[in-house]
Amino acid sequence: MKFNSSLNRRAFLKTLGAAAATAPFVTRGLMAQSPNSILHHASFGSSGMAWSDINEIAKFKNVRLVAVADVDLRLTKGVRNKFPRARIYQDWRELLDREGKHLDSVNVTIPDHMHADAEMTAMNLGKNIYGQKPMAHDLYEVRRLTHAAKEKRLVTQMGIQIQASQDYRCATALVHAAVIGKVKEVHSWCPKSWGDPSPRPDRSDPIPKGFEWNKWLGVCQPRPFIGHGYYHQANWRKRIDFGTGTFGDMGCHIFDPVFTSLKLTAPISIRSEGLPPNKWNWALNSLIHYVFPGTPYTAEDTVRLTWYDGDQKPPAEIRALLEGDDLPNTGSIFVGTEGTMVLPHWARPMLYPDRKFRDMKYPQVKGGDHWGAFVEACLTGSPTGANYGYAGPLTESVIMGCVACRFPKTTLKWDAPNLRFDLSEANQFIRRTYREGWGAPGLV
Repeated sequence: MKFNSSLNRRAFLKTLGAAAATAPFVTRGLMAQSPNSILHHASFGSSGMAWSDINEIAKFKNVRLVAVADVDLRLTKGVRNKFPRARIYQDWRELLDREGKHLDSVNVTIPDHMHADAEMTAMNLGKNIYGQKPMAHDLYEVRRLTHAAKEKRLVTQMGIQIQASQDYRCATALVHAAVIGKVKEVHSWCPKSWGDPSPRPDRSDPIPKGFEWNKWLGVCQPRPFIGHGYYHQANWRKRIDFGTGTFGDMGCHIFDPVFTSLKLTAPISIRSEGLPPNKWNWALNSLIHYVFPGTPYTAEDTVRLTWYDGDQKPPAEIRALLEGDDLPNTGSIFVGTEGTMVLPHWARPMLYPDRKFRDMKYPQVKGGDHWGAFVEACLTGSPTGANYGYAGPLTESVIMGCVACRFPKTTLKWDAPNLRFDLSEANQFIRRTYREGWGAPGLV
């Protein structure tokens, strides 16, 4: 697309305006609700990201925080002080037993290994779900949550809040307007290092007072507690049974604008070039290649997406497209037939070559409130951008990367309808066996 033509520029901005208008954002619906329209909400988790989710959801006058559950009562001080009327539980199952009939929604902001059981249990009671990313620990769990949300017609929102940012929406509008032409490939990266090549320490430490280790383990098999942040609270993301590594932590965020702008579906194949995890922990420095079916926004019948984390970065020839500018700390590079877009995590997208785009005016795309969209959807039935119909396939693609890491330098073909790889050894990691006494109907 040429930009020295006023006609083309007008057409370009018109297209961007249409794209911006269709982006979901919090409307005046929340303010227009009757004072009697109250969302009765509970939180699974009370600190860290859970504390953020509680405050972002409960900031609306239409929301009443009824109860909070946390296996570590030491972490509930903030809730007790700011929300003294909220009842505190140490087991989310007990919370649902006692409070379920009074609740409309819950946020599930606890370690990855417990997302599916907690969410499915709440879904079975008809509760709307705000679930932190990734949706679940395993592929089977993600698929079951996706189906349950659809079957039960529940409001859902995955916690990829930057989806609502003006910058991410601007990037989607630019791709949809073909500013860089058709997209040939995408490179996404994050320098975090949620991995550990060391073996698990051979020791058992005292369990802190107020912390229920057995309930924290939940669906996972029993094992000794190890202190000093090995599991709780700090480093569970590194541990295979509990977290999903750097990729699971950040992949849903970074891939989100790629999926949204290119309208990606399930991948055709995936290949890891990094080291495999050990028995206990995820590896460091992942490099994972995806091949997706092409879309109207891609240059060919397929499109390649590559993920890098830790010390891995896009190759020199891709970085050279930035014309000497520094690579953002985290983000994606969209390589198009007519130019390149760099999308930092998160800041305004940058376009190259500079000589072509330096005078271009960026679209005025509206941002939104990700948590507010969830609240409004629960009260009015309006749509959410990261509902599980969208977030499910996105998360499946991310969690596939965790499986692929176990089989380095092996191309795995993916059969999405049947939830299977072409390598039988890989299929054992699609679904795990829960500990006896755990697992909601619909998962077991």
